[in-house]
Amino acid sequence: MGSRSILGLTQQRLEQEISEREHVEQELLVARRIQQASLPKEVPTLEGWEVSPHYQPAREVGGDFYDFFELENGQFGLVVGDATGKGMPAALVMATTCGMLRAVAQSSNSPGEVLGRVNDALSARIPPNMFVTCFYALLDPETGRLSYANAGHDLPYLRRGNDAEQLRARGMPLGLMSGVGYEEGHSLLHEGDGILFYSDGLVEAHNPHREMFGSPRLRRLILEHDEVRSLGEVLLEELYTFTGEGWEQEDDITLLTLRSSAARGGSIEEDRKFDLNSGG
Repeated sequence: MGSRSILGLTQQRLEQEISEREHVEQELLVARRIQQASLPKEVPTLEGWEVSPHYQPAREVGGDFYDFFELENGQFGLVVGDATGKGMPAALVMATTCGMLRAVAQSSNSPGEVLGRVNDALSARIPPNMFVTCFYALLDPETGRLSYANAGHDLPYLRRGNDAEQLRARGMPLGLMSGVGYEEGHSLLHEGDGILFYSDGLVEAHNPHREMFGSPRLRRLILEHDEVRSLGEVLLEELYTFTGEGWEQEDDITLLTLRSSAARGGSIEEDRKFDLNSGG
């Protein structure tokens, strides 16, 4: 083969690689636009409550999402989730899930029922190799009563006094199998209580020694938090210190905090009765 032929093939391969790279970049751009369009444009204001989201996308778009639902009966819904995969498929499944959750939430006061109905709809619509983890909580801002259900998502932490406990409720990820039920949990939030919802991009981040950030470290940082700065800012700062310079973020990171900043009626004993009567 002559030198001109070799040069011609080399040029052809370079042009093909450039074209493929441009296609990938364009797809990532569209996926990011879909993702951003599905996230809330502003944070709702709730009297007596502080709501603070922190969202740090990875370069290769993941499927993280969060949303708020202000229902007609005065209740307030919060959701944090993660669709499997990257790029366009993850963005499309994430956007579909957000739309379904928002629609179904308006017609039900039961987080477990909401996740069940969304799961049935998603199971028939998304590729068989994909699923969505999701934690959905429903708050009554007047009383501080919180009901929640979980579809295989990372367990949120409730910070109360000198303790940080996980909010547990059993349930499969959305989209894997139709007809499954979702357990509901319940809690009564008092002044100063706070909840951290988050995605696995936080706890599964690695440092240069391949050590994971991990749940024990997260719980310790939650307990050490002194309310002077926002918990989300503190956690992200600790994460960047842990991972070190030059860290390439492999997954989206989503943090959502909910904190009660006003006193309400009720006591810890009433909290226990509420949990017991509600089946939590």
